Amino acid sequence: MGSFSIWHWIVVLLIVLVLFGAGKLPQVMGDVAKGIKNFKAGLKDDSDDEADKPATPPAATTPPPPPPAAAAAPHATVVDTAPVQVTPVETEPVTAPRVDTPAKPPRDLPPKPPGA
Repeated sequence: MGSFSIWHWIVVLLIVLVLFGAGKLPQVMGDVAKGIKNFKAGLKDDSDDEADKPATPPAATTPPPPPPAAAAAPHATVVDTAPVQVTPVETEPVTAPRVDTPAKPPRDLPPKPPGA
């Protein structure tokens, strides 16, 4: 069931020929080939870039100190940032529902015949 027979491939080929036409098929396949070549070239460029990178990472640089606030913004507005008090919300604890197995009803068995 996982493999295709020759008839499956013939049907697929016929559908492709109907959709694209016999004249357009070489052009489509050429475009696919160009795409594959560009993909391989991109992979090769990426591997070359990784080979050119140094093995050790560059040293970390420290950012420059921020300018003084008075020099940066002479007319800055100060906003009062009072602490906000958060009240907790009371919730009920979540518990799983209790699953009880139903009691089996007593079985009414006929009495055993004597001597059995």
